[in-house]
Amino acid sequence: MSEYQLIVIGAGPGGYTAALTAAKLGLKTAVVESRDCGGTCLNRGCVPTKALLHASDAYCSALSAARMGVHVDGASVNIAEMFGFKQQTVEKLRGGIESLFKSAKVELVRGRATITAPGTVRVEGENAGEYTAERILIATGSVPARPPIPGLGLEGVVTSDELLEGFEKLPKSIVIIGGGVIGVEFATFFSDLGTEVTIVEGLDRLLPNMDRELGQSLAQVLKKQGVKIFTGAMVEKVEKSGDMLSVCFTQKGSAVKAEGELVLCAIGRRPYTEGLFGGAAPEMDGRRIAVDGNYETSIQGIYAIGDVSSPVQLAHVAAAQGTACAEHVAGKKNCVHMEIVPGCVYCKPEIASVGLSEAAAKEAGILVKTAKCTLFSNARTMIADSGRSFMKLVANADTGAIVGAQLMCEHATDMISQLSEAIANAMTPRALLKAMRPHPTYEEALSDALEELCIKLGI
Repeated sequence: MSEYQLIVIGAGPGGYTAALTAAKLGLKTAVVESRDCGGTCLNRGCVPTKALLHASDAYCSALSAARMGVHVDGASVNIAEMFGFKQQTVEKLRGGIESLFKSAKVELVRGRATITAPGTVRVEGENAGEYTAERILIATGSVPARPPIPGLGLEGVVTSDELLEGFEKLPKSIVIIGGGVIGVEFATFFSDLGTEVTIVEGLDRLLPNMDRELGQSLAQVLKKQGVKIFTGAMVEKVEKSGDMLSVCFTQKGSAVKAEGELVLCAIGRRPYTEGLFGGAAPEMDGRRIAVDGNYETSIQGIYAIGDVSSPVQLAHVAAAQGTACAEHVAGKKNCVHMEIVPGCVYCKPEIASVGLSEAAAKEAGILVKTAKCTLFSNARTMIADSGRSFMKLVANADTGAIVGAQLMCEHATDMISQLSEAIANAMTPRALLKAMRPHPTYEEALSDALEELCIKLGI
């Protein structure tokens, strides 16, 4: 007889959510984790990055407060204290996860796990031993990708994981390879603190996986802040020259160099499976573990969720999959629409999107109507001096149901959920207009976009 009904490998958002859900549903559960609880998101990703962005924004706000009659003399940055604030935040949240494990009676097994056979996990480390379970769930996440570009191993070239460990002094200049979410968030952070920032992106715009206007508008905002941006730029090598690093790339057929004291390689992440399988390994989909609709791998009784198996590498996706997988194992039905995934970028102003963009709908052969509302006359936007801000909505031209939304404005990441809910429930803009939105808020601008969409749909 197995010791556990479920062993979860990895205590990140997907793993700890799955374990807590399974325990709540009555399954005897253990979690194996070789590092700190919370995974990449809490320790080396979402949370520490947002803590640093909150700190850098506070400094930036202090410098610009004079326009409101608030004069802050001698504002300065202590980078060690800033990273200390980040670490305090992380440790509080990490302790919360471990407390939840204890109260839910989930056993935390510390060590590195290897699946030696279906139902058997060997652990090396603090709690070394062999553990058995009726089912095993893999939630080992991802690690930064390092392409075979000459010079990426030089001192001063770092990944986001390494950068978030902290550094002794603020660099005067940084080159960021990659203009996706990780790249633009760090560009915002360093730009706030006065560092000279250069972004080098291989595709034709920033945030290439999002609506085109979002990436183009963000580029305008960042350039206004002094950030240098090169798109359509293919990096060939990184060179060291004295105290500086040079990122060498080609753009429109010409050779170009961008110099910085520090280089951040932020071109994405890859699934982490090293040392995971000591016996037969499940089928793979490229680098990802292949799973079916219930997150089960090709080996019966072994499941996988989150970054290790999903093409969408987001903490909330991993958590939703963890809940769904645990419910399936416990014989319950999950009702979350896994295909409706909100994406958030914590730049200034914030960016959030969900569902289809107009271009994606056209590519899928779906006839849509769109509406856009700029927030230049929005009271809260004017008070905050947020700059270029807008909301775009996309609706099915035949049914009137909202199928997509793209927001670039303050608090966009907090507002996107109501639009995700609208898409999940096939709501029309007229249905959303039944709710009164308070004044003065950023959110009230959404009513303007909804009204314009109703006019275009003729409803």
